Amino acid sequence: MNQFTSISIVSLVLMGGVLTTYAADYFDETKATTVFAFDSVSIPYSQNLRLEMSQPTRHLGNPVVKRGEPGTPDALGVQFYGSIIKDNGKYRMWYVAFDDDTENKVASARWRAAYAESTDGLNWTKPKLGLVEYKGSKENNLLQMGSGPWGFVNLKVLKDEADPVSSRRYKMTSHVYFRGQRRLGTLLPFVSADGYTWKPVKEVKSVKAELKKEDLLLPAIHFEPSGGLYQWDGMFYACGQNALNATRPFQGRVTRMYRSPDFVHWLPTQSIGFVREPQNQVLGAGRSLEGEQTHEGISVWNRRNLLLGVVGLWHGAKEWKDISIDLGFVISNDGLNFREPAHEWTFLKHGEDGAWDQGGLLQGQGFENFGEETFIYYGAWDPRHWKDSPARGGVGIARLPRDRFGELVVETIGKGLGDYQLPEITSEFVTAAIPVKGAQHFFLNADGLGPEAALKIELLSANETPLPGYTSTIRQSGFQTPVIWQKGAGDLPERVRVHVTFEGRGNTDIRFSALYLQPAQ
Repeated sequence: MNQFTSISIVSLVLMGGVLTTYAADYFDETKATTVFAFDSVSIPYSQNLRLEMSQPTRHLGNPVVKRGEPGTPDALGVQFYGSIIKDNGKYRMWYVAFDDDTENKVASARWRAAYAESTDGLNWTKPKLGLVEYKGSKENNLLQMGSGPWGFVNLKVLKDEADPVSSRRYKMTSHVYFRGQRRLGTLLPFVSADGYTWKPVKEVKSVKAELKKEDLLLPAIHFEPSGGLYQWDGMFYACGQNALNATRPFQGRVTRMYRSPDFVHWLPTQSIGFVREPQNQVLGAGRSLEGEQTHEGISVWNRRNLLLGVVGLWHGAKEWKDISIDLGFVISNDGLNFREPAHEWTFLKHGEDGAWDQGGLLQGQGFENFGEETFIYYGAWDPRHWKDSPARGGVGIARLPRDRFGELVVETIGKGLGDYQLPEITSEFVTAAIPVKGAQHFFLNADGLGPEAALKIELLSANETPLPGYTSTIRQSGFQTPVIWQKGAGDLPERVRVHVTFEGRGNTDIRFSALYLQPAQ
């Protein structure tokens, strides 16, 4: 089956004694309430289950966006500290282009905001936008960014459908430079009506591709907002890195977030979003390159009730030639504090020498579900060449079965140990209390189900009292298998818990990935 074919599922719902069928395409999980297998906040209670995280595979056609020909704006670099958004049936990408004009001695000015688009997420084009003159021609894919030749290192984009002002509908955060005693980085936000022509949120002018100190939106400290941009609980968050001390010291780079209520005024206080466990051991002055660190913040997939994220895993050393960067995986339930579902686990390892993504990976903010697969878009940068800046970058895809980042499976340790064999223990979990409004449809993302392997689903009240009529046994694998209640999709209490039991002689084959709740139509 082609993964881009619109796939239908058939749901059977018993309502008032009448069996009704309906067909629907895979729904958009970002608009549902999701309980993932690896979310220990949403699934605080379990027994006799084990979590297994899933590593993606690389798309064979990587990179799907390549560097341009000599003389083009991205001839030397396609840096995917960028974003991908599905917008009106089209996939839109914003990235940073680095040219090969070595005659330009202002290095910052050679890093520009650029654009690509796709109809299927695999095949990308760089449209000739006709907005910015480059080497005497506007036949290029550069974005119009306002009053000056800003020197971009990264950019992140979101579309704010709720903004009543159409000229602010698209929002971008970027890492530009400002001049102090040495060249430093800071946050500069932009807004746009169409995603092509942008302007800064306040009147500022670039000076040789950099900002003056009096134009800074944040304190005059080095902050690289390269990681992510997201909305949470009425605020905008720019996620990035620096190595400054927090209320307690950490080794090297840590993930920080600045916030704004309106995208224009950014508050000077910040939060520490993620620190790797090895960073609690400070190595001392002059050793900022060394040790295990985070790298450039967290690129975020907003899943409505939680945030999934990809973060750089910096493997430090005394010299740049020995440094490498992989990608890790994190989750947040409150929009502020991120954690690893699996301790110091590598989500995607950098490529081997000779590969397009050798040495180091970049976390772009691009996550999409296509049919039976999830695509995670990423970039590449080999830190071993930090000083000589050879041609670099591109955009690649890492692939997973749809939403199957991790699975709960039956724990088999202790079985078959003779005199030491453990008694039979039920394999089950109970969720935290989930807020609901009115009737809900429930769906399972699980594999390994069949005649001798089933998931028993029960709804409980917030104090774990069973709700009569809300029990179902699922024996069908699938990415969005409907849960059928005898009562149908009736109104529920304000909060419910879900009790899931792995049943049958073949229950060790079951792999539970996620549970979805959608308001009934």
